[in-house]
Amino acid sequence: MTQAQNNIVVKKRYLFYISQNYSFEILRPIQQQILSRGDECAWFVEGSDVNLTFFRHNEQRLKSIEEAIAFNPHAVFVPGNIVPDFIPGVKVQVFHGLEWKKKGHFSIRGFFDLYCTHGPITTSRFNQMAKVARHFLVKETGWPKLDPLFQIAPYSLQTEKPVVLFAPTFSPNLTCAPILFEEIKRLVATDEHFWLVKFHPKMNPDWIAKYHTIQADNYRVVDTDSCLPLLKRAHVLLSDTSSIIGEFLLLNKPAITFNNAAPGEYLINIQSVNQLNNAINQALNNNTQLIQQITQANAQLHPFTDGLSAQRVLAATDQLIAHRPATLKRKPLNLLRKFKIRKKLNYWKL
Repeated sequence: MTQAQNNIVVKKRYLFYISQNYSFEILRPIQQQILSRGDECAWFVEGSDVNLTFFRHNEQRLKSIEEAIAFNPHAVFVPGNIVPDFIPGVKVQVFHGLEWKKKGHFSIRGFFDLYCTHGPITTSRFNQMAKVARHFLVKETGWPKLDPLFQIAPYSLQTEKPVVLFAPTFSPNLTCAPILFEEIKRLVATDEHFWLVKFHPKMNPDWIAKYHTIQADNYRVVDTDSCLPLLKRAHVLLSDTSSIIGEFLLLNKPAITFNNAAPGEYLINIQSVNQLNNAINQALNNNTQLIQQITQANAQLHPFTDGLSAQRVLAATDQLIAHRPATLKRKPLNLLRKFKIRKKLNYWKL
């Protein structure tokens, strides 16, 4: 073998497997790291819920499952819950939110080789489950989506009014969108605040349409592939039990929640519509004790503020690619879930 052949560098290939619009801002920091070191990445979209216009001109999209398989990735990054086992490469769960209180956050579905957790409050529990299951690894990396959070420019909005960001979850048993509609409409009419509204991609379309009926100069429903500029611009967040709460708190700003699943002292949690206006006033009054409680909660949820989570995810992934520990068992057969994936993708080759 010649010296030139010895010096050949083999590029690694990474696949982003997505099914929702929120995946873009989760995975793009990883894409940036991959491309900066000369490796290759591509995207595969499952289903029809992703707005394809959100893709940038320089992003490679594979248009069929056959193309995704032929891409032969070394690793597949997934913000969702499932990924086809027949796509090559180690499967890496990066999660689609910080909200560990939601049902299903700690469900082990048997698809992933590596879970990249966000902070001690989730890492400890996944480590416990890994000791029992023994077919996946856990690495605390932080969440790549938040890498640009502290540097990104705020959402452009010309107003001197305090900005309230309303961002409810979509889950029917958790969302506050229906019950708060009339009160938000009333508060918008007072013209005391500027209201930004951002819905989860899976929100019931009927309720999205309902909120669009509110028309005012101090009110705007925003459709965007990135929530981070909205978080930077808002003075206070109004939600329920959504991942966006944790993201907002990392900016050391107050969040109001409606019937949060597990409220802590770091939240202004209300249980009645009539409490909303007072809660907004409380949030907008500087409260040193509340900010201290938020800071303590952040240390457990997501202690990383260095913007290097994508680098840590890649490092943990590359380590697994290079060396799969002999102690790891094979993943479970998962026959029913695998059949459903094949049916959804109409792929039956073995």
